[in-house]
Amino acid sequence: MLAALPHSILFLCGMNAVRSPMAEQLARRALPATTFVASAGVRSGERDPFVDAVLAEIGLTLGERQPRTLDELEDDYFDLIVTLAPEAHHAALELTRSLAVEVEYWPMPDPTDTGGTREHIMAAYRDVRERLKVRIAKRFAPPEVKGAAD
Repeated sequence: MLAALPHSILFLCGMNAVRSPMAEQLARRALPATTFVASAGVRSGERDPFVDAVLAEIGLTLGERQPRTLDELEDDYFDLIVTLAPEAHHAALELTRSLAVEVEYWPMPDPTDTGGTREHIMAAYRDVRERLKVRIAKRFAPPEVKGAAD
């Protein structure tokens, strides 16, 4: 039996600068408006212009949104926390000591580790974007779509 769609989802990574804000925007596009989606980082980060560029390629934007930490979130209860980096997963597991929340670990490469030309770096960011799109679609697809895809 498939689980119901969570009412609220938090995407968590290291600095809320690359993977989690990408996942947040992709999930907002893919999920019904009734699903609350947010993202945060374990520690403070700076906005990454490559994220803006790869999201713009598919018609998405972060707008004026800036990276934020777990402590800066207005709401601290989520049905599901999706962690995208090892340090985020450890932090989420610490949270679950006092909160009843489901945690899923979706390890994603860190494109900020990529060097070389601008195009080489953009390719690494696109790869993360596409991996996130696939995971989000697979995890949150309606049951009739999941059944057809299996």
